[in-house]
Amino acid sequence: MEPQRVVSWGRRWYLVAWDIDRDDWRLFRVDRLTPRSPAGARFAPREDPEGDAARYVAGKASAAAWRHRARVTVHAPAAAVLERVNPAVGVVEPVDAGTCVLETGADSLDSIAVHLGMLGYEFTVTGPPELVAHLEELAGRYARSTRPPSPPGPAPQKSPFPGR
Repeated sequence: MEPQRVVSWGRRWYLVAWDIDRDDWRLFRVDRLTPRSPAGARFAPREDPEGDAARYVAGKASAAAWRHRARVTVHAPAAAVLERVNPAVGVVEPVDAGTCVLETGADSLDSIAVHLGMLGYEFTVTGPPELVAHLEELAGRYARSTRPPSPPGPAPQKSPFPGR
């Protein structure tokens, strides 16, 4: 293990380290680590993961806590979406010049719906099915909220003939 940086996020401290065996970055909560002596061999520091250790920690630590997850196609350039998406809310991956994928999540489907609504761009959600159903329900509620209520119709006429 090659420790890189210690980052504070969400009232916790995290160690970002390069795992030599896995050939990948790892994230460790500092309060769960036990220091060892000697510290180990020297190594040259690497470039921070994703170019920013704090952004990396925010994305990984928040994703681990999500109850609901979604993968959403956003019909806008990744750079534009990145300006509106906090790393704690999701990870943006470019697809082409005008489209990207947002991997996001939250503790509730309502929270995901709010984040998507605040993007300001068209998007396509294909799953999970419970999120699709929730967004359809919200879309119906919003559509109904913009229509004036129907005026009451005339009272039904009673037939002068009983039984008819």
